[in-house]
Amino acid sequence: MQPSAVIRPHAEQAYAHELSALAAHDDRPRPTNWRLSPWAVVTYLLGGKAGDTVIEPKYYGRRRLIEIAVATLATDRALLLLGVPGTAKTWVSEHLAAAVSGDSTLLVQGTAGINEEALRYGWNYARLLAEGPSEKALVHSPVMTAMRDGKLVRVEELTRIPADVQDTLITLLSEKTLPVPELNTEVQARQGFNLIATSNDRDKGVNELSAALRRRFNTVVLPLPDTLEEEVTIVQNRVAALGKSLELPPEAAPLQEIQRLVTIFRELRNGKTEDGREKLKSPTATLSTAEAISVVHQGQSLAVHFGDGALRAHDLAAGLTGAVVKDPGTDAAVWQEYLETVVKKRDGWQDLYRACRDLE
Repeated sequence: MQPSAVIRPHAEQAYAHELSALAAHDDRPRPTNWRLSPWAVVTYLLGGKAGDTVIEPKYYGRRRLIEIAVATLATDRALLLLGVPGTAKTWVSEHLAAAVSGDSTLLVQGTAGINEEALRYGWNYARLLAEGPSEKALVHSPVMTAMRDGKLVRVEELTRIPADVQDTLITLLSEKTLPVPELNTEVQARQGFNLIATSNDRDKGVNELSAALRRRFNTVVLPLPDTLEEEVTIVQNRVAALGKSLELPPEAAPLQEIQRLVTIFRELRNGKTEDGREKLKSPTATLSTAEAISVVHQGQSLAVHFGDGALRAHDLAAGLTGAVVKDPGTDAAVWQEYLETVVKKRDGWQDLYRACRDLE
């Protein structure tokens, strides 16, 4: 498949030129099997320069948090990225794996229906029935592959995984060994192996980690953006980057509309207006930065395909209302109150007020 046909290339593909430039100019000590030094990994995440190459920031936030995360991966402790939905946990884990191992594809997606095979190994049952247990019949999980090759493996939504399956990781993380009793053998982790897990505590169906498993992780909490300006920058940059693959021109998302959207999300999320003068009711929706990016993309699509090409209030309104009103029984009243007490009275926002009201 041609690269131009890929909607979302892996991080190591999309930023291959940056990773190559960092590797070429990286003269600091590298842990065994790491593609870059810890310092260069942090530069890759937070932005900087490698010779004449400008390194684009992938994460906007506190530098110390990323330094702690990277330093953890250079020890025998696994890394748990914790935070509410939309705080870039998956995004950070992908880029960490790309920078450290050059491979972000070793991924286990946590779900309520996952079994131990996803974390350990499985079998090619046709071969198993024909030949019995053998190396050829063994199907390696991403975890087993990472241990064998000395790479990072990612486990998304760890707390969505049932507790008894979670505990499969205890031996892997403490002994760095994966037994295969059917073959009377084991896979011992090579240097460079480690695990990055992500988790949030907002979703329903969350399974708490056992104390034994939690001790195997160093936890880094990724917060929501501190300021309006920081969150606007994140949304603007991600919209521009993702818009290229979706063939949505960046000029279709004016800064003014992004600022209004992010302001609404932050005010409803925090339960008060940005100036702190008025308290507000908060909806059940998380209203994360990731959701703001999705709302802008939906508005862009409407503007480009059914409008004049520029994102306007009526393009933004549909996605905005859908993002806020997740539970019609309670969120609709919160949203209507916000429209009447804040949006309607705010200078220059009457077009957005009318657009949202027209959807009723």
